[in-house]
Parts: sequence; C-alpha cells; structure tokens
Amino acid sequence: MDTAEEADICRVCRSEGTPDKPLYHPCVCTGSIKFIHQECLVQWLKHSRKEYCELCKHRFAFTPIYSPDMPSRLPIQDICAGLLTSVGTAIRYWFHYTLVAFAWLGVVPLTACRIYKCLFTGSVSSLLTLPLDMLSTENLLADCLQGCFVVTCTLCAFISLVWLREQIVHGGAPQWLEQHQPPPPNAAGQANEAQAAGQGAADEPPAAQPAPADPPAHNEAEPEPPDAPPDQGDDPELEEEGAAAEDGDPNNGAQDDMNWNALEWDRAAEELTWERMLGLDGSLVFLEHVFWVVSLNTLFILVFAFCPYHIGHFSVVGLGFEEYVQASHFEGLITTIVGYILLAMTLILCHVCKNVCAGLAALVRFQRSRRLLGVCYIVVKVSLLVVVEIGVFPLICGWWLDICSLEMFDASLKDRELSFKSAPGTTMFLHWLVGMVYVFYFASFILLLREVLRPGVLWFLRNLNDPDFNPVQEMIHLPIYRHLRRFILSVVVFGSIVLLMLWLPIRLIKLLLPAFLPYNVMLYSDAPVSELSLELLLLQVVLPALLEQGHTRQWLKGLVRAWTVSAGYLLDLHSYLLGEQEDNDGNQPVNNNNNNNPPPGHHNNNNNPAPAVGEGLHAAHQAILQQGGPVGFQPYHRPLRFPFRIVLLIAFMCITLLVASLVCLTLPVFTGRWLMSFWTGNSKIHELYTAACGLYVCWLSIRGVTVLLAWMPQGRTVIIRKVQEWTLMILKTLVVALLVAGVIPLLLGLLFELVIVAPLRVPLDQTPLFYPWQDWALGVLHAKIIAAITLMGPQWWLKTVIEQVYANGIRNIDLQFIIRKLAAPVISVLLLSLCVPYVIAAGIVPAVGVTPEMEILMQRRIYPFLLMVVSLIGILSFQIRQFKRLYEHIKNDK
Repeated sequence: MDTAEEADICRVCRSEGTPDKPLYHPCVCTGSIKFIHQECLVQWLKHSRKEYCELCKHRFAFTPIYSPDMPSRLPIQDICAGLLTSVGTAIRYWFHYTLVAFAWLGVVPLTACRIYKCLFTGSVSSLLTLPLDMLSTENLLADCLQGCFVVTCTLCAFISLVWLREQIVHGGAPQWLEQHQPPPPNAAGQANEAQAAGQGAADEPPAAQPAPADPPAHNEAEPEPPDAPPDQGDDPELEEEGAAAEDGDPNNGAQDDMNWNALEWDRAAEELTWERMLGLDGSLVFLEHVFWVVSLNTLFILVFAFCPYHIGHFSVVGLGFEEYVQASHFEGLITTIVGYILLAMTLILCHVCKNVCAGLAALVRFQRSRRLLGVCYIVVKVSLLVVVEIGVFPLICGWWLDICSLEMFDASLKDRELSFKSAPGTTMFLHWLVGMVYVFYFASFILLLREVLRPGVLWFLRNLNDPDFNPVQEMIHLPIYRHLRRFILSVVVFGSIVLLMLWLPIRLIKLLLPAFLPYNVMLYSDAPVSELSLELLLLQVVLPALLEQGHTRQWLKGLVRAWTVSAGYLLDLHSYLLGEQEDNDGNQPVNNNNNNNPPPGHHNNNNNPAPAVGEGLHAAHQAILQQGGPVGFQPYHRPLRFPFRIVLLIAFMCITLLVASLVCLTLPVFTGRWLMSFWTGNSKIHELYTAACGLYVCWLSIRGVTVLLAWMPQGRTVIIRKVQEWTLMILKTLVVALLVAGVIPLLLGLLFELVIVAPLRVPLDQTPLFYPWQDWALGVLHAKIIAAITLMGPQWWLKTVIEQVYANGIRNIDLQFIIRKLAAPVISVLLLSLCVPYVIAAGIVPAVGVTPEMEILMQRRIYPFLLMVVSLIGILSFQIRQFKRLYEHIKNDK
C-alpha cells in the first residue's frame, strides 16, 4: 500500500495521517474517500464482515512486512510452542463442543424420553424411580432417538403456538373474544339493526361493494359472487356472552380486562443468537438454555400429551370402545385426538354455561378467565382443524383412490387389510402421501382453470392467488359447523371425481378390453431387468426430463382453452365461459338476461358452501361459497334456458374427463408395452415403467408434431434448414448423452461396486457377479449426487465446466467443449482408477510368484486399498496445508 500525503484524511475517522498511523488507498476508489487508516480498515472489516470495499467492490489484500533481521526459517522452539498452543486450543474447543453435543444430543433427548415414559407408565413407582431411570445406561441409543422425536414434537408445538399467537394479534381475534358485551339475540331470535350493521350476521361478513357498472335494461339481477375474503363473524359455539363482569362494577371488570392480555407472551431477547443459544460461541450460557428446554419439554408433554391422552383413555374405557381403538393399531394417536375433542367440548360448555356458574365466577376475575378459556378454545380448535385438513382428508382421498383402483391391479380389500396389519404405519403413510399428491394436482388444475376462464365463473371456489386468503384466519374465525360442512362437501366432490376418472374408466376398460387389465406390478425372479435399476431410471432420468419441460403446462392450458371455446360455441355459453373481449367496440346489445345475473343455483343464498382446494397442501379441501360483490368480475350475456345449458355443460365436462381418463390409462401403457416387447419379448415388465416409457414417447411425438406445425407457415426452405439444425443438434445430444449419461455413470457405478459393495457383500471364497445395467443405474444416481455436491462446493475446474454446460443448454450445445473439458478428463480418471489396480493385481502380482490365495486377496482388496490410499493422501495434503498456515501464523505473530 502507498502512503498518502498529510493533507488527506481517513474516510472512517476523518483524521489526517501521521508517521505512526499513515493513510493508505487499498481500493480503486478516487477522490477524498480513497484514503483510510489500516486500523480503521481492520475495524470496519470486522464490523461489516466483508472482505471488499462496499463502494467499488474491490477485494482488500494485506501483505505482511517483516523485520529486516528476521531469520530465513523459524526456530524449532517457536514452532513447537506454536504447535503446543494450537493443540491446547484444539483440545479446549474439543472439550467444549463435546459438552455441547452431549448436552443437546444426549441430555435433552434422553431426559425427554425418560420423562415421557415415566408419565405414560401410569404408576406411582415410576415417578419415585425417575431420578435413577435418568442415570440408567440401558437402551441409550434407542432412548436418544425416541427423545429426539419427542423434542422435535414439543418444539414444533411451541413454535406453532407462537405463530398462532401472531396470527391472532395481527389478523384480529374473533369478535366473541374481543368484545366484552357482544349483543345477544333477543327473544324473537333477531339482533338489533344497529348491532347487525356493526358486526354482520353470525355466519356471513358484510358484502364487498362491486365496481360501478351499467345497469341492465330490463331486470335487476344480483351480482355474481366473487372471490371474497373469509368472514369475521361470530362463532356460534361461543357467541353467547354474559355481562362484562359478574362480580362488582362492570367498568372495573372491563378495565381489568383491558390491562390484561392472555396473548401477551414474553419474547426472547433480541440479542440472543443461535451460536450463543446452542453454545457454539464458546461460552457456557447454553447450560441455562438446556435447563429451560428440558423444562419446556416436560411442560408440553404434560399439557399437550399426558392430559389429553388420559382424558381420552378414560372416556374410551368408560364408553366401551377400547377394543375398537386397539384394533386400529393407532391407539395412542386416536385416544389423544378423542381427548382433544372432549377438551374442546368442555371449553365450549364452560364458555356457554358461564351464567350458570355465576356464583363460582364471583370468586375469581371472570373477565380474565373468560378470555383465557377463549384462547384455549382457539388453540384446540385450530389444532384439530389442522389435523383434519392436513392428515385426515388426504388419508381419506388416498384410501378412496386405492379402493377404486383395486381391479386395476387385481387386488382385493382382503389384500389391503393384510398389508395394513403387517405394516400399519407404512400403509397409512403411503395412502396419505398418495392423497396429498392427488389434492396437490387438483389444486394446480384449478389454478390453471382460473387462467383460462372468465373471472367469476369459478365463483364457488376459493381463489388461491387471492392475497387476502389465509386458511389459518378462517380456522380462527369461522365456526366449527362451517368447517364440518366444507369437509363433508369436499369429500363428496373429491370422491365423485375419483369415481368418474378412475373407477368408471376401469369398469369400461374391463368391459371393452378384457385382456388389458390388470396392470403388472409384481416382478419375477427371471425378469431381465431388476426393480431397483428401473426405479432409478424412472426417477432420475425419465420423469425429471418430462416434468422439467415447460411445454407440458402450456399444452394442457391450450387443451383446456380449446375445449372451453368448443363447449362455449356449442352451448351458446361462450360469453359466460370466456367473457366478451371482442365486442366492446360500441353499443352493447340489450339483453334481458345479461350482465350481473348470479350463476345457476345461487338463488340469493350466501350460506351454501361448495368444495374447493385450499392453499396448496395445507388447506386443500377448504371450499367456501364466495360472498359479497364481484372482484374482477366481467359481465356476460345470459342466453335463454340458461340453467339447462349449464346442466349440459356439466354433462359434457364429465364425458370429457371420462374420455381423457380412458386415454391416460390405456395409451401410455399400451405404447410402453409395445416398445418394451422388442427388448424383453414376452417377459412381464413393471407397469409403472411401461407407462413411463409410453408417456415419454407420446410426449416426444406431440412435441415433434407441434414443432412441425409451428414451422409450416415459414415455408419449405425454412423447414429444411430447421430440420438440418435440429438433426445436427440431436446427433450432438446423443453423443453427449452416450458419454455423460452412459459411459461415465457405467464406469462410476462399476468403480463403486468394486470399491464398496463387493468387498462388503461377497466373501473371499465366492466370485462376485456384476450386472452392468444395475451398475449404470446406480452410477446415474451417484453422478447426480456428485454433480450436486460439486455445484454447492467451492469453485474449481469441474464446477466451472458443469456450470458452463448447463448455461449453454441443449440448443447451444458445444460438443467439442464437453468432450475436451468434461468427458475426456472424467473418463480418463475413472478408467485409470479401474485399470491400474486391475493390471497390478492380475498382471504384476502373479509374475512375482505369490500363492493363489494371495492373488485372490490382492484382486479383491486392491480397490478398497486404493480408496484408503487416496483418502490418506487427501488427509496428508490437508494436514500439510494446515501446517503451512500455522507456520505463517507463527511467523506473523513473531
């Protein structure tokens, strides 16, 4: 760095340079801000945690200046002292991090597990022997793993409570919780008009006002229900409120209630970081946090698991349902849910019947207890609704899908019952996963429909893109019977769609093509291809290549738009389905039945919900009839016999879905079977893979046809030139695929087999067998993992080459660059790793004249020995680099 003149000042401390503290200009900034003291720069870099200038982005570089009498090499005693200091520091850190790991990974989960077992044993002796059980060394690993699960559940419950509190604070609590004296209905069951205007009906919010539009000529029709936010009405279970205070002056009770808030929980200190909380900063403050986490675990286990479980257990035993609960194989979960349901009912009764308990309430502060009961009710209510929406509903969809598709796999309910009894947890999880996937794709299709149809057509479905849509707020504000009604209607609609698109097509296929079903989902021992390799091929090659293409969604959207246009013109519903974008050039025709008529079945009734998908997978079955005026509503012409045309439209839609389902169930499988027959003959292939193969071939065919149709208007010359370009690109892609997706995974999988799998699986007295197809499939998986790790790691030549190849894409593929920079180096390294040990073991070792046993030992163990040598070289090189850094550090300190 160059020293500046004294007239210049430091841009940090605004002081001039001195002989002891000279000014430097370490970056490319110019003017009065380019000079800085070295001490100021170091302090600023520590504060900003950056290594470059925040203005010019130039990276700072420091060069040490040594004394002129410095020796050429450090004395041995200095090196030894530095080594001892580093070893001492390492040991200190090792002890500290060992204590941290022991506390968080040992004490916390082990304590949680032992306390959990102690509470659920149901005996007093377990409480007395709990201190001894904590110190027991039996089943340490199993208890720690189970305790990690318990700690995770308790932390999730705590975070959920904090998040729910934020939702109540920021989104607003229900009116029955906020108001001290909500207006009760009078004797005739009607609320006073002023009160109704202030808070709305018990079940509906005030309607949103539509944008002003030209009124219809001859009829006054109600606007079409839009996508409106959820209502903030009263909850029927808790809408009966008593006086503001049962004891004393009601004003005092209201004042006490205003001064106390059951939701005001203490927040953590803002200066607390994860490093300090977990003990990674080197301090011992984390021991206090360990104590609080253990206490929090115990409290949550007692409140959220122990009490609901025993309440449910006593209720189940008292009602005589114990045998049925035990037969479900999920006794603990079902019993706990029953306990939560009883707790919710008890909270409702306590809140509704508070007037009966006026004498008891006089002994306590009733306003505070009333609000606390309300908050507890919201917590239990939201928890149960989340379980129903995230757990129960997808599980019902998954089981219904399985039941409706039994004939497709030649299975029966007895088979499903046996599989459930053998592995109940796995069976339920798989059905839940299938149901979640079904609900997710249903929600995605609804979003696609909204992009095609006129705004307002899907007035009965919740708009997932609505920024005001918040399923948690709906859980907080809407009453239970509304959620129950949604749930039942959603189950009916989702179940009907499964019947229409799965069960009925299967019946038609069995009737029209008796030999087509069932699908083969069992592999036999003489199958030429293993199940593992085909699963990897499907999951790692076929499906990602198909799903990552952006054309699939455009094609589906185009098909939906074409169907909508056809149905609209056939039934004279084009205006209703797509709007009137083309005839807004002048005077609009007068129609007695146009503009803002409500859709069929509306009948000026805002209380009839219809099923819809919720926000993604979280509230997928939350369907709600939209209230209020139109938001983004477009007027439409209403033709004669409009209800009859809507019925025909629904029938046409059902027929289209049925035909589409028939095509999807037959065409890909038929194509895949026909193509696979050239390779495997008459051997049975897993139908999942034949369907994937046929689906990919159909996609490629459709893609080729659409490309040719797009080229046809440009003329014959352009088509020939495009075909030549695409042919060249396809040939380059095939060469690259052969090298990158064929040769490299095969060599990588074979090397992994020789280094890891064969030494561990095959004894020395047996000959290992290699399956190139399986090795290639495993190599594809390994290559993807290595590529992902490389892209996440530091910058080096392989990462640079992969990023460049990915940035070029298929259209701009550079065959020479890929072969020279990627394929040739990687294949050379893999071939050397395979060939050199084999030449040594099979060529050099026998020439030395060793025994046959030693030859076999060398041939079988030379590849693991190669791995050990490479690992040792890597460790030594790392230690040498660390020693050089330590050497430089000692020299700089001296």
